[in-house]
Amino acid sequence: MGETIDVSEETLGKLRKCGQGTLTTQLFKRGYRQQFLVGLAPLSKDTGSFAGEAFTLRFIPSREDKDWDLGDLRKRGEDNVQWEAVEAIQAGQVLVIDSRNDPRAASAGNMLMTRMMRKGVAAAITDGAFRDGTEISGMAFPAYCRANTASTRPAYHRAVAMQQPIGCADVAVYPGDIIVGDADGVTVIPRHLAKEVADDSYEQELREKFLFTKVDAGASLFGTYPPDAATLAEFETWKAAGNTL
Repeated sequence: MGETIDVSEETLGKLRKCGQGTLTTQLFKRGYRQQFLVGLAPLSKDTGSFAGEAFTLRFIPSREDKDWDLGDLRKRGEDNVQWEAVEAIQAGQVLVIDSRNDPRAASAGNMLMTRMMRKGVAAAITDGAFRDGTEISGMAFPAYCRANTASTRPAYHRAVAMQQPIGCADVAVYPGDIIVGDADGVTVIPRHLAKEVADDSYEQELREKFLFTKVDAGASLFGTYPPDAATLAEFETWKAAGNTL
C-alpha cells in the first residue's frame, strides 16, 4: 500500500522539529497550495510534535439496514473495518480518518485510542469528531478532530475501507504520505517530497531562529527579514559555530 520510497528516521526527526507554517511554505514553493488540515485541533494542548506515514480509513454515511440493527455494537470484530484498521496499523504510523467533515457522531473513542497508543501508533486524526474527549485529552497520544461528540459512530458513519486514498479536511491523503503535526495542527506531505521538504524546512527553521535573535535584539526588519547578503553571511558563521534546532 502506498509508495515504496524510503523515508528515514533522520527525515522524520527533522520534520518533527519544523512548524506547520514552515512546512506549508515549503510545499507552496513546490506548487502544493493547501496541505494543511484546516479546522482540526488536538484534544490536548500539551500535544508534542509527531511525524509518521499515513494509514487511512474511510467512512461513508450509515444506513438503517447496515448499521441501525445494532450490528456493529453486538458483533464487535465482525464486519467491522474500523476494528480491523486499529489492529492492522503499525507502530509509528498515523491513523487518518475520512469522516466526510461530519462531526455528528464520533469517529473513535478512548478504547480505540488506548489500543493504538499501546501499539506505538504516532497519532489519530479525523475530520469529524472523537468521543471521550476528557479521557483522550489526558493521554500521551496526539488526537486531532473538529469536535468532541458523545454520539456513537454507527448513528452517522460506517467504516468501509482502509489503506485507500481518502480526503481528510478536504486534503487528499494517500496511504504512506507523511503526516506531521504539533499543537498548531497537521500537514500532509506527499511521500516522494518528504526528504527535500524536511531538509529545506529544517534549514528555514534554523535560519529563522537566527533571524529572530537579531530582531529580538532590536535589528530593523529591513535587511534582516528577509535577510540581505550581510545577514546571510552572519547566519552562516552562526551555523558553523554549531548552532542547531
